Amino acid sequence: MAPSYVLVTGATGFIGAHIVDVLLSHGLKVRGATRSLAKGQAMIDARPKYTSQLDFVEIDDFERTGVFEEAVKGIDSVIHAASPFTYDTKDNEKELIIPAINGVKSILDAASKSDVKRVVITSSFASVLDADRKAPPYFTYTGKDWNPLTYEEAADPATSAVIAYRGSKKFAELEAWNFIKKGDAKFDIVTLCPPMTFGPVVHPVRTVEQLNESNAMLWKIASGHNPLPVARVPFWIDVRDLAKAHVEALLRPEVGNKRYIPAAPEGFSYQLAADIILKEFPWAERTVTKTTDQVIDQSHGLDGETVTKELGVEYKSFKQTVVDLVTQAVDLKRNSTK
Repeated sequence: MAPSYVLVTGATGFIGAHIVDVLLSHGLKVRGATRSLAKGQAMIDARPKYTSQLDFVEIDDFERTGVFEEAVKGIDSVIHAASPFTYDTKDNEKELIIPAINGVKSILDAASKSDVKRVVITSSFASVLDADRKAPPYFTYTGKDWNPLTYEEAADPATSAVIAYRGSKKFAELEAWNFIKKGDAKFDIVTLCPPMTFGPVVHPVRTVEQLNESNAMLWKIASGHNPLPVARVPFWIDVRDLAKAHVEALLRPEVGNKRYIPAAPEGFSYQLAADIILKEFPWAERTVTKTTDQVIDQSHGLDGETVTKELGVEYKSFKQTVVDLVTQAVDLKRNSTK
């Protein structure tokens, strides 16, 4: 049975708001779960033709059990895009790993007591990446690969927050797969493990200072950040393509219980972003740092093609993504200084 009423967690966030828009464009009803009803209302106000299709529920703490019981009433599908994200931690286990696991547990428990038929989960390439795996020989990450980090390593107080975050994504996603393995769920799941995600925003943002972390990095480059940051991995995706992948993962019956890595075929570096900004925006001559020392790592790849084949997603170019975001950021900057 095709979905008709979808709960989206993290609906007022960068990725979640794009997912909401794709669902609405398919004629589906959407209930957004958000920590801020004011942001939910701002999204409704910005989409006047969809007011009858869109409503919001406020959930203060996504990581507590039992918080989604009311939210899933009348819902037949869920896209779980909410996740804790911070590198400013004092206790990795308490602040990153347990909240991420509990968020997944909470939504799956609620789904199992309702009529939900499918749950799509936003995981991360962090749950796939093996930071110690080196080429040559050339290798390609696929949906079968898992980050080898152990729970003990991720939770260790001596472990950096970056590594602990990778662990939190892995163990939250494993929580979902273990839930399915038990065999008593009335629904199936699809997990998506995207790498760095860039692109224009459609969630409530009034100033460039409010841009999400990945886009803020592109704006910093446009504004003259020196030295240029260095990408941890060369893989990325446009948020609009990622949103489409989520919705297709929901709509296609045959992809149940599959794991995907949606990612564009071309690699990126922040120097490539700087080059694009310099070429496309005349004002950038005055601000953008010119360097030639970053090389895009092409020693290994990532299988984004399966998403094109099985979910029908064609990827945007890095140039289009950067240009669209920077154009929007310039407008934000201009409007906020008026």
